[in-house]
Amino acid sequence: MATPITFRVITPNSIALDTTVDSVVLPGIDGKLGILSGHATMVTGLDVGELRYSKGGSVASMFVAGGFAEVRDNTLRVVTEAGEDALTIDETRAKHSQERAQKRIDEGDEEIDLVRAKAALRRAAARITILSQRGHR
Repeated sequence: MATPITFRVITPNSIALDTTVDSVVLPGIDGKLGILSGHATMVTGLDVGELRYSKGGSVASMFVAGGFAEVRDNTLRVVTEAGEDALTIDETRAKHSQERAQKRIDEGDEEIDLVRAKAALRRAAARITILSQRGHR
């Protein structure tokens, strides 16, 4: 059996996850990236999306709001602005955020930062996608 990977998800406010896992699939900026025990040392950028990890045959997931990942000495550290367990995503809040961001984009108000509104829309859409993949409606 392979050696487990120490896995941490770090946000500005907390350590959202600190455990050992068998594997992790990250939303890399160039596509999905798999991490297994013994992975080479690396640092990579992360996109907004779903991060999946497995331990003992069960799979769990969480939302990450971009950031970066570092693999070194069989430890994976993910540093992100937000990391939320898929089971704790608030569907009503995510849909409200999506509607609010889309409204700001559609209105084209010059005082609204378009880049921030588009980023908020991507984060909300990613949360909703994670919920739909997990069977929540």
